[in-house]
Amino acid sequence: MPDKTLSSTLQKRETLSIIIPCYNEEDVIDLCHQEVTKVADTLPYHIELIYVNDGSKDTTLEKLCAIREADKRVVVINLSRNFGKEAAMTAGIDHVTGDALIILDADLQDPPELIPDLIIKWKETDADVVYGQRTTRIGETWFKKITAKSFYHIINFIANRVEIPKNTGDFRLMNKRSIDALRQLRESHRFMKGLFAWIGYKQVAMPYCRAPRAAGSTKWNYAGLLNLAMEGIAGFSTVPLKIASFFGLLISFFSFLFGIFIIFKTMIVGVEVPGWSTLTVMIAFLSGLQLLSIGILGEYVGRIFGEAKKRPLYFIEHIYK
Repeated sequence: MPDKTLSSTLQKRETLSIIIPCYNEEDVIDLCHQEVTKVADTLPYHIELIYVNDGSKDTTLEKLCAIREADKRVVVINLSRNFGKEAAMTAGIDHVTGDALIILDADLQDPPELIPDLIIKWKETDADVVYGQRTTRIGETWFKKITAKSFYHIINFIANRVEIPKNTGDFRLMNKRSIDALRQLRESHRFMKGLFAWIGYKQVAMPYCRAPRAAGSTKWNYAGLLNLAMEGIAGFSTVPLKIASFFGLLISFFSFLFGIFIIFKTMIVGVEVPGWSTLTVMIAFLSGLQLLSIGILGEYVGRIFGEAKKRPLYFIEHIYK
């Protein structure tokens, strides 16, 4: 029977789409579908379940096809290779037909039982986006928690007029207007948390406790998270370039003053042999700063190169529906 509280709060909509990107999730995908459908069956909506297989190398696709055979509400989008989670989410967003969508991770860290709470929050606030905001992160190391908190502080400090909500992931509900807006953003280097915030409209938070993985292992190592953080910073701020320019200008200014000082000292006191240790340290420092500045510039040039090629964000091998 549908949840009475939810039914009394909501006006019935035709379709609610749920997007679940998957990459090597054979250990958890059956449990994921079981938990999602347990909740979906209580909702006063026609449900569309979109699983995006992002080039899995295990039996994820076979299990998704079996799920599709048993549940005709399921659509399986099989990408031609592994394009990354950001592209997989984009593929799902491009193919939803519902009046609203919800994005879930297959690992059940974002509990499906909170879907009704997302919908109620959406209806009560008339928001365009309701995003899950983590109050606790069970099962994560202290180092990951600290680096994640630091990242949000840094990116919000330097972002160009875009505030990315802290402690948020991809778990969220979006209405038709926000879906249509997001579909227009086709940049190759995608930081979805930033894109979700960039479109604007009315967005509200729903606090929740993030659970540990139900099964399997995370696909995000620290190198992948660092690369994602760099995508976010480079995609939503030019402050690193300004910092490099500032240090270049500052060092040039002091070098000019020091040069004048050396000239006058030589004219008045005479020529002295400078300390080699000081000279070595100065050369090493300036060389390191130059390489850092070139590296920052290279990150932006690389992104320009990627966007200039205008390659598709993904290719689909087959859609099972």
